[in-house]
This record gives sequence, C-alpha cells and structure tokens, in this order.
Amino acid sequence: MTRLLRQTAQATRLSSNLQLACRARNPSLRPPLIPRHVYNRQIVRRYATQPPEEPKNQKKVDGKDGKQAPGMEHLYGDSSPISKSQATSGKKGELKTGYVKLSEKEQARLEEVLQFVKKGMPASMAQDIEKVIKDMKAHGIPEELRKTVHEMQTGTVTPAMAAKLWRLTSQMARKYAEQAAEERFGNKAKPGQAEQKSSDDPGPSSAGGKKGKSKQGAPNVMEFKLDLSSFLMSGFTAYLLYRLFMPTENSREITWQEFRNTFFDKGLVEKLVVLNNSRVRVHLHREAVASMYPESPAAQQNFYYYFTIGSVEAFERKVDEAQAELGVPSSERIPVQYAREVPWVETVLSFGPTILFIGVLLWMSRRAASGGGGQAGGIFGMGRSRAKKFNHETDVKVKFADVAGMDEAKLEIMEFVSFLKDPGMYQKLGAKIPRGAILSGPPGTGKTLLAKATAGESGVPFFSVSGSEFVEMFVGVGASRVRDLFQNARKNTPCIIFIDEIDAIGKSRSKQNFGGGNDEREATLNQILTEMDGFNTSEQVVVLAGTNRSDVLDKALMRPGRFDRHIAIDPPTMDGRRQIFKVHLKKIVTHVDTDYLEGRLAALTPGFSGADIANCVNEAALVAARGNASSVLMEHFEQAIERVIGGLEKKSLVLSPEEKRTVAYHEAGHAICGWYFQWADPLLKVSIIPRGSGALGYAQYLPAGDTYLLSANQIMDRMAMTLGGRVSEELHFPTVTSGASDDFNKVTRMATAMVTKWGMSPKIGYRYYEDDAQQQLHKPFSEETARDIDAEVRRIVDEAYQQCKDLLSEKKKEVGIVAEELLKKEMLSRDDMIRLLGPRPFPDKAEFSKYFNGSKGDREGHGSSIPPEPEKKDPPVLPGGGEPSPAPTIFKGEGEARL
Repeated sequence: MTRLLRQTAQATRLSSNLQLACRARNPSLRPPLIPRHVYNRQIVRRYATQPPEEPKNQKKVDGKDGKQAPGMEHLYGDSSPISKSQATSGKKGELKTGYVKLSEKEQARLEEVLQFVKKGMPASMAQDIEKVIKDMKAHGIPEELRKTVHEMQTGTVTPAMAAKLWRLTSQMARKYAEQAAEERFGNKAKPGQAEQKSSDDPGPSSAGGKKGKSKQGAPNVMEFKLDLSSFLMSGFTAYLLYRLFMPTENSREITWQEFRNTFFDKGLVEKLVVLNNSRVRVHLHREAVASMYPESPAAQQNFYYYFTIGSVEAFERKVDEAQAELGVPSSERIPVQYAREVPWVETVLSFGPTILFIGVLLWMSRRAASGGGGQAGGIFGMGRSRAKKFNHETDVKVKFADVAGMDEAKLEIMEFVSFLKDPGMYQKLGAKIPRGAILSGPPGTGKTLLAKATAGESGVPFFSVSGSEFVEMFVGVGASRVRDLFQNARKNTPCIIFIDEIDAIGKSRSKQNFGGGNDEREATLNQILTEMDGFNTSEQVVVLAGTNRSDVLDKALMRPGRFDRHIAIDPPTMDGRRQIFKVHLKKIVTHVDTDYLEGRLAALTPGFSGADIANCVNEAALVAARGNASSVLMEHFEQAIERVIGGLEKKSLVLSPEEKRTVAYHEAGHAICGWYFQWADPLLKVSIIPRGSGALGYAQYLPAGDTYLLSANQIMDRMAMTLGGRVSEELHFPTVTSGASDDFNKVTRMATAMVTKWGMSPKIGYRYYEDDAQQQLHKPFSEETARDIDAEVRRIVDEAYQQCKDLLSEKKKEVGIVAEELLKKEMLSRDDMIRLLGPRPFPDKAEFSKYFNGSKGDREGHGSSIPPEPEKKDPPVLPGGGEPSPAPTIFKGEGEARL
C-alpha cells in the first residue's frame, strides 16, 4: 500500500510536465497577461544574459576589453550546445540512446488511434498531435516505455504499472515541450548574440546560486500548478498510448451456448476459472484461436471471455456432460479452477457513497462550528444577517429633493449625513457623532422614504433590514444575525444601518415571565443594546430606526447613547402638502396652472399623509386615462380625493324613491347646519350617491385651515351639525330611521372627551380619565363620579341637539330647497349652495377664500334665481289613519366625511 501511494504521488507531481507540452505545442490557447513587447523584452533579457556554467575547479579570470578570458575563447563558437544536440538528433534514421523504433504494425495502429482521436477536435490541436505522432514514427519511443506497455499487454494491469506508464508518458511530454521551446526561441537568436555579455552580469558564481547549475542553452520554461487543463492533457496522452498498444476491449460476456459451440467443442479451451462462484473466465489457446479466428480479439494475451453461472454444482455437471458427449478422456479433461477476485477499482468505488456522505457531514459540521461563538453563518447560514447593502450611486435613486413636507425631520437626518461626510468639523469642537436616531410617526408619513434618501445622499455604505427578519424558528438566530449585521457594518465604516419596524423586536421587556423559558425576542433586543452601546461599539456606525409605535419600545433602547435623537414625523401641514403635491405633480401630464393646482389640492386634503397624497395623484391619472383624456384636469383630482375619502361610488345600488328622499333630507340637514353655524366647518360638497361600505349619503366639509386647538364653541357647533341629519328627519317625516347611528357615535365621543379629558364640564372639573379598554373592570374613578360623567355627557348632547333643532326649525324652508335640488342633481357643490342660499353669513379665512370663492365659475351658471320651495303634497291617507312613513334606511358610516 505504501508503494502504491508513493507511485501515485509521483504521478501527481509529474502531471505538471504534461502541462508544458500543452502550453508549448499550443501557445495561442493562453495569451500572456502582460503586453507582448514587455514579455518579449523579458524573454530576450533572460536568454541573452544567462551565462554558461563554468567548468569545475577553474578560477575566474577576467579578460581585457575586447578579449575573452583564457579558456573561454571557443566556448561560444559558431555552434552552440543546442545546435550540436539538434544536429545530432536531427539526422534521419539515427536513433537516440535508449530509443527503439516502432514496427510497421505499431505505426499502423498508431495511425488508427490518431484518426479516432481527431474526430471533433479543433484543427490547431490536431496539427500539434500530428507533429508529435510524426516525431514518434521518425525517432521512436523510449525502450522502457515500450517494455512497460508490452508487460501490461501480457499481464495484469496494476496500480504500480499504471503509475510507471504515467511517469514515462510525462517524460515524453516534457521532451516534446523542450523541443518546441527550442524551435521557438533557440533558432531565432542571432549568431553573435551569444558572444555578447552584459557588463553588469554577475556571472554564475554570484547570486544565481543553484539556479546557475541548470542546463545551459535550454529555455527556462515556467512551470505552473496543476489545473484542469493540465490534468486533461495528461489523461489524453496516457489514453493515446494505452489505445496504441492495448485492444479496444479486454473482455466480453458470452452465453453457455456460444461458449460450447465456438470454443469448447473445437478444443480451443485451455482452462476455466470460476470467479466468486458466479462468473467463469475462459482461458483459450491463443495460437489456435489466432489461426482459426484471425480477426478475433481473443488472440490478444489479456483478452478473456466470461459467462455467468447460476451455481457451481450445475456448472460442473454441465461441463462433465459436455466432455462426456465429446468423449474426452478423464486425464485430458479441461481443468477447472476456483478463485476469489476483488477488483480494487470496484472496491474503492463501492465506498464512494459512504465517503461522500461522511464528507458532506464533515463539511456541514465545520460550517455549523464556524457559525457558533459569535460568528456569522451557522448551519444553512441561518445566523447570517439578511441586511441588504445599498450602493448610493446605483441602487438608490431617491434624494433629499424627492422628500417634501417634513423640513425639520429632513434637517435632522441631513445633519447625520454631514457628520459622516465631514466628522472633523464637529470633532475639533469636542462634539461626538450621535449613535442613532429613531423616526416615529403615523403610517405613510415618509419614514422609510427619508431613510432611502439618506442612503442616496450619504455617500457611505447603507445597510437596510426589517425588524421581523431577526425573528426565526431557531433559538439564537436573532442575536446571531444582529452580531453579523454590526460586524459587517464595522468592516465598512463609516456606514449607516436602518432597521425598519423596530417595534417587532424592541418592545418593552416584560417583568413577569410566566413560561420560565427562553425569550428569543428579549435575547435579540439585548444583543442590539450591547452592539449599540457596549465594549465593541464603533462611533462610525450610525443606526436609524423607524416605527409607528414608539410608545411600546423599551426604555433602554430609547435612552441617549443608543437612540440619541427622537424624530417625530407628523402628517404634513398646508404648506407641506403643497410641497408634496409639487413633487408628485411633476410625474403626470396636466395643463392646469401648477401653483393654483398645488394650493387647491393642499386645501382639499387636510390630514392627508404623504402616501395618501401620492395615492390621490395616481388615482387622478387613472381616472383621466379611464376617460381617454389628454391631460389630468381638476375634476379628475376631485374625483380621486372623493374616492380616497368616501370610497367608490356604488352605482349598482338602487334606492327606492322613499329611501332616496329620506337620504336627501338627512344630508340637507347637515348642509344647512354647516352653512349657518359660525364655528362649524364650511360645506364643500354634499351628495346622495351611495359610497363606500354602507354609506348612503356623503357630505364633505373643509376645515378652515390646519386647526390644532378647539374651543368649546367649535365643539358644540360641530356636535350640532352632526345631529343635523336626525333632526331634519324628525322635522320633515313622521318617523325617523336608523341612518344616524354613526352621528350618535361621533357626538358621544366628543361629549365624553369634553368631560373626561378637556375639562369643559363645571361639575366634573379639571380631571383627566384615560379611555382605556383595560380599565373597564377597574376604573380610576368611583361609581358616583361615573354617574356624574354620564349626566354631564347627556347634558352636553342635549344642548347640542336643542341648538340644532332651533336652527333647522328656523331654516325649514332652506332645508326643503336643498333637499329637492339634491333629488334632481344627486350632488351639490359649494357654488350650488351659494346659488341656492346666498353667501355664507360668516366670513371665511383668506386661505379658504383663495381657492373656494366661486371665481372659477358655477357649473349651472352664476346668479340664477333660487328655485321656489317645492309644493308640498298631502300624503296619502292610510286605511288605519296617519301618514305613511318613509322606509328606514341604514346610514352605516354616515355621510359626514371629514378631512
């Protein structure tokens, strides 16, 4: 076994020699990595300055200028050692020492192999192989190689013989490589070039060392490491020689009938060998077979026929019966031997799946071990961070110019970018870069958009990851991913890490652990706390995080040193909405005046977030495209806003005439209250077209600008306006409907807030009671206080109801005018209300009047006379007496759509 391993190692080392043949015979396959003129200059320098080896025991004698040193006069004459060797070996018909010439049969066989291997081969490679074959025919092959091949023909092929064949073929390949290099470099040198010596040549006795002992005159061909091409070339050379001297096959499976009819009955069988009690190897008389079957491969020494047997007893019985039929005497019968043969190749291959399985297990265990101990990776890469690294030049196209409506928050983030780009400006004054900032605010306000703009403007590596990506089914994965994330960030400092929706892992840790087991979320949070402010903290790593629920985050995460800055992003103001519309309107086609369009849309959308505004602009473009319009007009924007606020129109929902009339008077009551109450929101549009989920009416009110404080008068007027629909039904119909349920919900919540939160009840006083669902069983006030709260809420609601009833009783005629107009047109705008009721008795704010003063004209014409009150018809008399009541309608969601 030791000998086998040693010979295999020698074969591996000699494979580099075959690479020389591949590179020398076909130099065009691998062009040099350096420019050709530089490469040629290096080659010339190498061979022109390589001195010959000085004879041993001879002192170095320097000659004068123009003369050579004694003993060196004829060393470089007209013929160099290379030319002498070439002249000696170039004579035709003269063999080198140790070489033998191929016979005619072997040459013919070599030609057949050449024609076989040339099929499908490139022309350049085929020409190189033809040159090698021609040289082998002319100058022969090594005698030792030929002897080895004949031994393999007559005997059994062993690993030692295969290694020896590999070594001899590698030597031949090296010989051809050297000859090709001599032809390329040696013959191109000028005759007097070898006589010239460089003045600064140190000679063979200087720093050259052992390198100067190499063969002089031969080119210094570089050796390369074993690669795939070299291995394939070595294998091809061995296969070529094997096919030259070995038959195409060394065994063949036959049947018992073929064995007996072809060989046994004709007396060609020498002996039979039973292998492993399952197969029989037939040994034939080679001379007799060659004379009887000249074309048969059985004449080869290492060729055998095999046939399979079922059992040894049946085989012996059949052989005895066959020999008895032929009358063969017992002394001359064919001998039968028994042997157990274990092919080493098949034995090794039988262990292949097991070795492969063990190798895979070892590889997986090493990968798993590399993931432990704080390292990233782990088995299947579960502990590796899922954070994506963004390139600010190619991956992110969002800039700070694309972010509008949040000037203060943008200024804070831009300061972080300035910290990372020019930290020296702050450090020279002793300032430290903040470790992190948390962006909090309602959904759609632009937290993630601001982070994208930071990635596009910072000019430093930006890692983005979601908080939920740290949570997995395996224990310890979250903490491992946090470690890997910050480890990668420290390798790319300065950089920014953005964790979106951090509340998935940053919630406050519970003081009571009822399960008693490990809490994976807490372990992940603890790792984040350690990485942000611990012993391994890097000041060049800034952490940004976004969340909609900053109130549930852990206090340790929110403290200075981790998230130093808390940036609140609120819904945009009037000016902020105008800026956001300006950004989004650049992407659509419209011919409306941009300044006017931006201001009117900003006034129409109070309370809208940046995502809502982007959705409105996109919906307007879709509405215009649906109507085949050439550009997006103002009416398209209004339809888009109505769809976002009230939902899609339900044209398929058909109301009966009684239901439609009830809805019209209900909405007319809201409209009249909003028109004549001083502190109520101005009416913008009222409609009786069903929208959304169950809303049969729709009224749009526009707050007069962004209001942050509400007075008691404003709240009372809004409550009275909200009750206008029910009061109108009571005044115009003998019965009421269930359509005011949502109105009652709004009024009750406003009245309760006035009593329990805003201190507007003299009886309850200045107290604040949180409306928390968890306090339903244990409320923070007594039963007596609860009764007082109920009484005060009832009192406030009754006052608002009485205020609304007094107004609608006084304006009962105007309610009828608006209701009948709604029945005709189904939708009334502010201009229609001015035409029907006259201007609003209270002055509007300047910002509101700028865009909604009717200057754009009325749809039905301005100045038209107010239509007379419709003639009131007597209702039909029912058999039981009384007037018929309109069918009840369901105003689920109601019609007051406040912005």
